[in-house]
Amino acid sequence: MAQVTNRRLAMTLFSSDTCARCHTVRIVLAEKGINFEVKPVTDEHSPEDLIDLNPYNEVPTLVDRDLVLYHHQVIVEYLDERFPHPPLMPVDPVSRGRNRLMLQRIDRDWYELAEKISKGGADADTARDDLRDGLLSAVPIFDSKPFFMSDEFSLMDCSIAPLLWRLPEYNIQLPGAAKPLLNYANKIFERPAFQESLTESEREMHS
Repeated sequence: MAQVTNRRLAMTLFSSDTCARCHTVRIVLAEKGINFEVKPVTDEHSPEDLIDLNPYNEVPTLVDRDLVLYHHQVIVEYLDERFPHPPLMPVDPVSRGRNRLMLQRIDRDWYELAEKISKGGADADTARDDLRDGLLSAVPIFDSKPFFMSDEFSLMDCSIAPLLWRLPEYNIQLPGAAKPLLNYANKIFERPAFQESLTESEREMHS
């Protein structure tokens, strides 16, 4: 993966090449132009310092000097406050609260289904159908604004994009009725920051 070129304080991101939540963080880092170092984590190899830094020994984990953060939503909100330009969350508290609630719903309603699909087993087919139906039910939202529920690119787009990129991996094909969603996905995928955020393993998902 290409490193972000803007020269700001270097951070360290413990990240998996294929984890969708890690991908969300990498998109935010790229959108903000933050210089960071990646420490790759795989199922077979977890760096010893990650075990010391994160009690859950999981990714994504971000280290910024003496600060250690884990859970992707905590990380991306910190990055948006730490580097306020371009802003990825609204300024007023009411809108920020609504965005946070929607981010939680995306995580609980869609990401958890994606995890079940990735793990395989008896629940995978049901989770695949549920995720497909959930995305189809949201098609009118993608048709109502330039970005997800917003006129501006936001953390919600950063969160949704990794899931949409992985639909071929999840063996989910959307019908023609989902054209607004597919057009939205292609627009997000064409963003330079999104392209910069991709690992080689993620690029292969669309090869």
